[in-house]
Amino acid sequence: MSGLLASSSLLRRDPRLLKVPPYLSFLCIVIGVAWLLVLPLDNYSRKTYISENALLPGQVHTYFAGSDQNVFGGYKREIDALEEKGNIDVNGKLEEFFKASGLKVARQKYEYRSAGKTYSGENIYAILHAPRGDATEAIVLVGAWRNVDGVLNRSGVALVLTLARYFKRWSLWSKDIIFLVTPDSRAGPQAWVDAYHDTHQSPAIESLPLKSGALQGAVVIDYPFDHRFESIHIVYDGINGQLPNLDLLNTVVSIASGQMGIGASLQQMWQHSDSYKERLQTMLRGMLNQGLGHASGPHSSFIPYHVDAITLQPYGEGWQDEMAMGRVIESTFRSLNNLLEHLHQSFFFYLLMQANRFVSIGTYLPSAMLVAINFTIMAIFLWIKSGSPINPATRVAAKGEKSPPLAIVSREDAKAIVPEELLGVRERQLFMPLAVVAGSQFLGVLPLYLFNHTSESMLSSIFYIFAVINSVFPVAVSLAIVRYFKPTNQQYQLIKSFSLLLLGMFLSSLATLNFSLAFLVGLFSAPLTYVQSFPGRPIITTLLVLILSLLAPTTVLLAGTNYWKLSVTEVLKEAAFGWDVWGMNTQVVVWCVWWPAWLVGMILLFGKPREETKEELRVAI
Repeated sequence: MSGLLASSSLLRRDPRLLKVPPYLSFLCIVIGVAWLLVLPLDNYSRKTYISENALLPGQVHTYFAGSDQNVFGGYKREIDALEEKGNIDVNGKLEEFFKASGLKVARQKYEYRSAGKTYSGENIYAILHAPRGDATEAIVLVGAWRNVDGVLNRSGVALVLTLARYFKRWSLWSKDIIFLVTPDSRAGPQAWVDAYHDTHQSPAIESLPLKSGALQGAVVIDYPFDHRFESIHIVYDGINGQLPNLDLLNTVVSIASGQMGIGASLQQMWQHSDSYKERLQTMLRGMLNQGLGHASGPHSSFIPYHVDAITLQPYGEGWQDEMAMGRVIESTFRSLNNLLEHLHQSFFFYLLMQANRFVSIGTYLPSAMLVAINFTIMAIFLWIKSGSPINPATRVAAKGEKSPPLAIVSREDAKAIVPEELLGVRERQLFMPLAVVAGSQFLGVLPLYLFNHTSESMLSSIFYIFAVINSVFPVAVSLAIVRYFKPTNQQYQLIKSFSLLLLGMFLSSLATLNFSLAFLVGLFSAPLTYVQSFPGRPIITTLLVLILSLLAPTTVLLAGTNYWKLSVTEVLKEAAFGWDVWGMNTQVVVWCVWWPAWLVGMILLFGKPREETKEELRVAI
């Protein structure tokens, strides 16, 4: 048994094996990226299909037409007259319209504070109680007064009012239908959904005086123009990368394209030729939206409560009119009305290439996992390397130093005599490496708190000050560590090992919740795998400092704002709003996972390891 242990110890310290992990780690990154790039191919993606047979999309005849168009025109003229009115005056008029249709109406006031600003308003909603139901389930039709771009949703709200009047005439509904009109597309829907599920913060957000049953689905209409349209753009991204059940999207696409002859598009890909390039572009746009984790429309507020929701946006110049849009919604609600239970049979984790092609989590997850595993491989490699004794053949013995004791190693019939110290593990100095990594992790709380609790007027200044400090802070920390602790090469290896181990653990866990964010952070952090101090090599050190500086979270944020022509204040204000209102956690990943790992990498780069003493080289047998 002792022979086997000795031989395995020698095998673990085989220099040929110790050269493998860096290449294996790089191979994981390459395969992970390549895996993602092949997903749009036919062999790796699938056509969409309906999993829930009860939906029966497009199997009913729709009757929304004729005289309803005149009703729609009347409502739209009323809405145009209310464009300059205040929220309370608008809701007073909308309440008259809903009550005239025979519906129960209620209002809800709310107020949020974020980045020094107040977001307040009043939601109004009406409930159509199902003639064939028992008020245990409900479907929501939402029309925000102003859409995500702040434009009056004139045709959208008019269509909600018209459909409310139209649905009231039918006795086929087995689920209640809630018609919700919010003053905006950001705070209003969130306040209403929170209050519906009794998770709101009183008294800033009022409780709902009227409720129905469990919400089975929600459809949002974003229709701000008057002219005819060509196709429907479906927005489905939720908060923190959450997605609605794929069956809901498939139902709308099937109804629009199959029954109504209306095209459907995703991710602002207005013209899609189903080529590899456009599939990849659609997928990457979806990954970016999911990775950012922000709300892409009023529907996003419903998804965290397991309410499948999407936003429908007509676009283009064509021959489809508001009646066609109304028939799409009518048929969708008729399908949802058929459900006997909550949508659950189809996928909740997927990447869409176009309206009728997708990949599921089992196919795309390995790409993010491979990128995350590369950090874990290097962390384990560095841990083993930090405990490996220095080979006596490469170490010059001090004058008068005795030869190391020898040991006999046997394997099967073969025997060998080797230095006894090769069979042991070098003692590891853990305190300083653990302190550096733990300190870096805790420091991430500072920017997280700072950017989420600063007023809008100060956000830009605070960010640029932080960016300047961020560029010199790693140098100062590294110099302080060298001066006061005089770390050895082993301690630098342990610092890097612990940092990469945490990064790999966080990203592999995050990949199952928000694949896109985990993949993007892993890709930006990939150079950290190979960062180390290079004393006496200023050119390599300068080059690595430049690369890491370009991949710093602050630099990436600035590059993103320039590319999309946004201001830093806009981005940080949106992030703070997401933190305070939507419960967005992208900032936690950026400042408490990505930034600490980057900080440790920069500290390592400026490190200066000293020679180890004889006591530190001591091996425990």
